[in-house]
Amino acid sequence: MEEFLIERLGHQGDGIAVGPVFAPRTLPGERVHGIRNGDRLSDVKIIEPSETRVSPVCKHYKSCGGCSLQHAAEPFVADYKQQIVQSALEAHGIKTELRPIETSPAQSRRRATFAVRRTKKGALWGFHSRGSDTVIAVPDCQLVQKDLLLVAPLLDDLALIGGSRKGEMAVTVTTSEVGLDVFVKGGKPLDRELTLGLSGLVEKHQLARLTWDDEVIGMRNPPFQRFGSARVTPPPGAFLQATHHGQDVLTNAVMEAVSGARGVDLFAGCGTFTLPLAERSEMLGVEGDKAMTQALDAGWRKASGLKKVQAVARDLFRRPLMPDELKHFDFAVLDPPRAGAEAQIAEITQSALSEIAYVSCNPVTFARDAKTLIDTGFCLEWVQVVDQFRWSPHVELAAKFARAHMQG
Repeated sequence: MEEFLIERLGHQGDGIAVGPVFAPRTLPGERVHGIRNGDRLSDVKIIEPSETRVSPVCKHYKSCGGCSLQHAAEPFVADYKQQIVQSALEAHGIKTELRPIETSPAQSRRRATFAVRRTKKGALWGFHSRGSDTVIAVPDCQLVQKDLLLVAPLLDDLALIGGSRKGEMAVTVTTSEVGLDVFVKGGKPLDRELTLGLSGLVEKHQLARLTWDDEVIGMRNPPFQRFGSARVTPPPGAFLQATHHGQDVLTNAVMEAVSGARGVDLFAGCGTFTLPLAERSEMLGVEGDKAMTQALDAGWRKASGLKKVQAVARDLFRRPLMPDELKHFDFAVLDPPRAGAEAQIAEITQSALSEIAYVSCNPVTFARDAKTLIDTGFCLEWVQVVDQFRWSPHVELAAKFARAHMQG
């Protein structure tokens, strides 16, 4: 055993001592000892705890790998996540208003992907333990909505009918207003017998939809999600904001950041921001996944009171919108994946766009893109940090950019 003083918290949530040496579930100022394996500590014991250390709210925390910061007080976690964003910006010399963080409540996650395995006695389901493929049962998880913890009978049935003891299924369950939307990966190949068995589960468990490896087995009701006043049925497994609270905070920030008669939503998904904005502006939604653009279009067509929306499938990494295409719009919204929007940002800097709302799940690539915009005449007016992933190091944000002559 060696003794270490934890100096700071890294971007993955681990404590860092001189070396660097990484110690999971430790906090700055704590003295710990453990077994050093390269740059990591195992069998960590706390000798002198931090004043910001608290008792975890979930009884599964010690064994489950789903959360990594339940041992830290909420104000500390909030400051830590704000600092992640601040540090990313400072690395590029960027200063701006950082608004107070908005944190989603406990038990508010509307989607969870459970690891499901068939066993001799039935089935085991839950989340993986930290750094392992061991499945930990989580019947009292404090992260997900309570409805998602009532799926044990369904997961048992899925494992018995379609699981193999040699493999593991990933079962993604999403809440909707008309029932659960269930998407299964890694089960047995579909055949007639399995399809019939799975079809019976749709009725037995009153599921809105059941999808098996991209094949829709049954749909009692389209499992819609609300984006503003529109109702959209996302394709199976499609991206959604993790919580309703987080979606609302990000949507409100986007609505505040931009205005004008016509806007373009880049990396639009199924219309999380496109459709609320269509309540006041004509919109073009551009997304690389064709099924998602089709869902966006269907949601708009079924809604009432919205201005014109066009949905286009296009790979914005390979074919970003060019300045002559962007000239038709007053503002742009960007919500790219973790890689950011480097190619699209380069074209925006050559355009006449005057306002941008940028939503990001990666402060590092956001800061890179922000630097490019600032260097070409935009001002970063404010950043709203959002924590939809409680007790994890993950952080999201929304930001407003405006041409320097329009600032304020």
